[in-house]
Amino acid sequence: MSLNRRKFIGTGLATVGSSVLLSRKAPAADAAQPAFKKGEEIAPGDLRYPDLTSGNNQRFVAKPDYVRMIRSPEDARVAVQDAVTAGKRVSIRSGGHCFADFVCNPSVQVILDMSEMNDVYFDEAEKAFVIEPGARLLNVYEQLYKGWGVSLPGGICYSVGVGGHVAGGGYGLLSRSHGLVVDHLWMVELVVVDHSGKARLVRASRDRNDPNHDLWWGHTGGGGGNFGVVTRYWFRSPEVQGGPSSKLLMSPPSTVLVSAVSFDWSELDEAVFSRILLNFGAWHEKNSAPDSPFTRLSSLFNVSPKATGSMGMFTQVDATTGDAEKLLNDYMTAILEGTHVTPRPATKPLGEIRALPDHFYPTRMPWLQAARLVGTNNPTITNPAMRGGHKSAYMKQNFTQHQIDSLYKAMTREDFSNPNTMLVLFSFGGQVNARQSGDTANVQRSSVFKMCFQTFWQSESEDAYYLGWLRGLYSDFFSATGGVPVPNAQAEGCYINYPDRDLRDPKFNTSGVAWSELYFQGNYPRLQAIKAKWDPKNFFHHSLSIEPSAG
Repeated sequence: MSLNRRKFIGTGLATVGSSVLLSRKAPAADAAQPAFKKGEEIAPGDLRYPDLTSGNNQRFVAKPDYVRMIRSPEDARVAVQDAVTAGKRVSIRSGGHCFADFVCNPSVQVILDMSEMNDVYFDEAEKAFVIEPGARLLNVYEQLYKGWGVSLPGGICYSVGVGGHVAGGGYGLLSRSHGLVVDHLWMVELVVVDHSGKARLVRASRDRNDPNHDLWWGHTGGGGGNFGVVTRYWFRSPEVQGGPSSKLLMSPPSTVLVSAVSFDWSELDEAVFSRILLNFGAWHEKNSAPDSPFTRLSSLFNVSPKATGSMGMFTQVDATTGDAEKLLNDYMTAILEGTHVTPRPATKPLGEIRALPDHFYPTRMPWLQAARLVGTNNPTITNPAMRGGHKSAYMKQNFTQHQIDSLYKAMTREDFSNPNTMLVLFSFGGQVNARQSGDTANVQRSSVFKMCFQTFWQSESEDAYYLGWLRGLYSDFFSATGGVPVPNAQAEGCYINYPDRDLRDPKFNTSGVAWSELYFQGNYPRLQAIKAKWDPKNFFHHSLSIEPSAG
């Protein structure tokens, strides 16, 4: 069915053989809706099988009985019912960027691949934009912006699938101005499995009068693979109630100012390194309130090992008002205050972003062009042949000196020269923190910057070395709180979309604080109750899935 045709058809569902629960009166089956067609089952021996049994991280490979390609909501329902009836364990993939083993692991018998469900269209009945779970972020930005002049404050990596990105919260360069992706989520549709083992299609919305409202809430940061198979998301910004489609979802700035600079390690002794990091933390503490004019600025600072020669910083500023250059200049001045470091062109990769020497001098460009520039220039994070390790933290306050010392020590080790290694410091706060911690399942609403410790390598024989380096750095960095960012005055736990199985291993997490507290804090009991209600047989589960409450 074409995109234009879908705009007019709206939300009619093929309901052949299914039981559909809706948050409102169910729409009548649309006569123009195509007949249900079962997606392909790709089994061992098929030439495509190897490509479909691993994701973006080659540490995790599955050997399922088959991979089921999903083509519609009804197809998803049938696929789940088939698996339930056969007693097979399933996992769900939208884009394949999962950092852990949620999708690909030896115990999975069926992978439900949503990549063929990748449409983006406007639903007149709901007055909201529909995005299917297999759509990739850059395609979403392209279609929303070209079609209606709207967008979402999502991530920079072009190939991340919407299905998992949204369920875990979703954030990006526009989040300081517009909040998280889930702050704009109006409704979700998914396949759930009830007590009797029957698979059903269900919708749940932001409307507090919706009897399924709790299920919507669980998808606003509870993480993917917990409650069912998401088949569609609807988006409409909460502050709008009506009007033309172009006004129903946030609009990105038409023009942005972008800057890419590097800091040469030859100028970074321990004192200077420390000062730059402390400057970064102090600036974000000071300028991340929801009403700060600096919420129009967002920066990605890649702290790379000394052996790479430099560290890099990419910054984007809303340029629709006249002070963008001043905001950027004030920011860079604050970052380099008290040092004699000279910013240089980014002639080498900025961590996960490739070299951008043409943007040493700040460049004004259309927003979509900038989204393409950053989104398609991250060969490290999108390399399908790499193995990787990832750890995260939300930060409410600046670094301690011990934390900077541990980072400097790890990044200057003489035996460590992997250029595909970085601590990514990402601007946060602003409109993200305009909401309360219980408004969404994503509980972290007090942080001012976010961190992702990550390294990538090629060979399985190197797993112990690189994971040992990463675990050692993270453990030392948070040694004051048992090797993990326990929620306190400084830290605010971890990001579920950067899943880390080490958090539930007492060998690496010696804090005595459960992994669930690190990810969800006080929201976890509510998530457990939702899990017990909507997935009572715990059919959907993985290594860090919500554990159903006993009650």
